[in-house]
Amino acid sequence: MWAELLVVPRRAGLRLLRRRHGGTGTGTGTGTGTMRLQAPQFQALFTPALRSVAELFEKKNYELRIAGGAVRDLLSGVTPQDIDFATTATPAEMKEMFTAAGVRLINNKGEKHGTITARLHEQNFEITTLRIDVVTDGRHAEVEFTTDWHKDAERRDLTVNSMFLGLDGTLYDFFNGYEDLKNKKIRFVGKAAERIQEDYLRILRYFRFYGRIAEKPGDHEPNTLQAIKENAKGLAGISGERIWVELKKILLGNHVNHLVQLMYEVDIAQYIGLPLDGSLEEFARVTKNIQNLSPKPMTVLTSLFKGKDDVTNLDLRLKISKEEKNLGLFLVKHRQELTKGSGPEPLRPYQDFLMDSREANTISKIFELLKYQGEEQLLKEMQEWTVPSFPVSGHDLRKMGVSSGKEIGTALQQLRDEWKKSGYHMDKEELLSCLKKL
Repeated sequence: MWAELLVVPRRAGLRLLRRRHGGTGTGTGTGTGTMRLQAPQFQALFTPALRSVAELFEKKNYELRIAGGAVRDLLSGVTPQDIDFATTATPAEMKEMFTAAGVRLINNKGEKHGTITARLHEQNFEITTLRIDVVTDGRHAEVEFTTDWHKDAERRDLTVNSMFLGLDGTLYDFFNGYEDLKNKKIRFVGKAAERIQEDYLRILRYFRFYGRIAEKPGDHEPNTLQAIKENAKGLAGISGERIWVELKKILLGNHVNHLVQLMYEVDIAQYIGLPLDGSLEEFARVTKNIQNLSPKPMTVLTSLFKGKDDVTNLDLRLKISKEEKNLGLFLVKHRQELTKGSGPEPLRPYQDFLMDSREANTISKIFELLKYQGEEQLLKEMQEWTVPSFPVSGHDLRKMGVSSGKEIGTALQQLRDEWKKSGYHMDKEELLSCLKKL
């Protein structure tokens, strides 16, 4: 569902801001109109807070536009979750302007990178000054501020993320991002190798947006894959936390089997914590079965692992959470031994395991195990099953004359075994009468 773009007549002095194929990329084309967005998702952005912010910038003659991912989403007919703004105003100019207007400023950590966060009417606005990367080391960049929109677009990673949208709906597209978006093509801005060497994490961002936007697997430009392969080792210097953020999104996106297979082909797997001899056949099988079951990223990834050492090595490289590590270890250990029953109660092995377990979050791990195994119907039944409470307590046994702590413990275990055999249906009275026979 594509957002509606109108071609409107050029007003005197208005530049054509949507670059044509084969142009210079300066945004000064010679066409007869400019592209303007007309979509309900765009109009819905104009809250009283945004209108107030826009008025402040307009009074000071500072340009303010929506930037990056929000533009991509709006052009796709999707309401963006987060909106980033770009401006010609410097951080100092924004601070002075907002302070004079009595607007609260929060989170000053982004200021050295050019970002000011203003809070107005319970709404936050992240606004970043246009920038040029002066020095890059493959992880971070030293920037200087500019008023040139084209230069700022030029430093962005992918064409679909390099567009700006004026608050009047005008699309500023210097690198054919809208054409690529419509054609579901993922390309780097300019030369792929240059963009990658500015920040090697862009390799994984390429994979992530391919899974999000591309229509089919395998539709890559050969020179892009070559640039990725030649620069793969740069990922070794990227922090595990940053890699894991991107990798989790890739694992939950489209074409995940193709993309992970490709990671091995272009030699990046070894630098991002994946096993050198990953189980690609198992990964292909699991990703096919799991795609409609909303798995956790770790559930998908574990199918690459042959044993617990692979989980440990992933944790050492990516610093995954304790919960994620425990889930990986659980799946590796139980994916073959804990399977559905062959009789009339296929869910019983999972129910029994849960009732016997003393570990936290066992039920959520069983849900993920069922997803891993592709057991959609059993997953639904397990999610609907109300975990029963054992109806007998030590107090009940004391009332029956069992006083020794050891005897109470033994009796409770015997009754629990009988309760399990009944499919957890026996009530307190039936269990206590059973105790007399034991």
